[in-house]
Amino acid sequence: MADWGAAVPLTEFQRRLLAELAASAAADERYLAGGAALHFSLNSTRYSDDLDFFHDSVARVGKAFEADRARLEGVGYEVEVGSSLPGFVRAVVSRGAEATRVDWAHESAWRFMPLVRDPLGGLLLHPVDLAVNKVLVLAGRDEARDFVDILFVHRHVLPLAGLCWAAAGKDPGFTPLSLLELLKRRGRHRPQEIEKLNLAEPFDLVEAKQDWLQALASAEAFARERPPEELGCLYYSEAEDRFMLPEPGVSLEAQGLKPHFGSPGGVIPQVVAEEEGD
Repeated sequence: MADWGAAVPLTEFQRRLLAELAASAAADERYLAGGAALHFSLNSTRYSDDLDFFHDSVARVGKAFEADRARLEGVGYEVEVGSSLPGFVRAVVSRGAEATRVDWAHESAWRFMPLVRDPLGGLLLHPVDLAVNKVLVLAGRDEARDFVDILFVHRHVLPLAGLCWAAAGKDPGFTPLSLLELLKRRGRHRPQEIEKLNLAEPFDLVEAKQDWLQALASAEAFARERPPEELGCLYYSEAEDRFMLPEPGVSLEAQGLKPHFGSPGGVIPQVVAEEEGD
């Protein structure tokens, strides 16, 4: 599990709200994902404007929302529903002058790693799954916040090359190269768009653009080099206890790497010890 620690980039109101929701009857029926979960990291760059909770089934969305609303209203919060559909509820949760948007939504249970638990946030999507999801989000929309986020995960979670390669396993409608064609259209933001974001540190747009172009080029070279039977996997190093990118021209065995594929609910990488000879 990542070291989220105490100094997380959430507003004080969001922190109190998360603590209250952790005591809800629905606490284990949902998990935090999206920008708020991604930026639990100590070295994150952006404050999230909302809290995104996900559920593994449509039925659990409505059940969890009703339990959460009852909990919040019981301790003095106001919950104003803005949208309610099967598998999706969006509301503004407020108390006095403070407020934040909260979404409850259905998402596929297919993921690379199991959920992780944080004392403040409760169940969270694993950082590598958050990073893979961010690639797919950025492919579908062009927003400055997603550009800031993708560079964050490229630098701190896994390089873009590995994320695009793995994302094709989560959404088989994409290949790494088709994803990259969409991503090449992103990252053309003006300073005014970046200035509107609630950032935890300065963001150098010129440096970011150079990093982005290099990341795209490296991701394309990686996608063209890897064998097709590995498509959609991550690469796990037991020695490093983390996911890494394999070096070109060197076998996975020589690098101590194992392909790790996603599954319903996610699974912790298993390394089978070699049997000793007779």
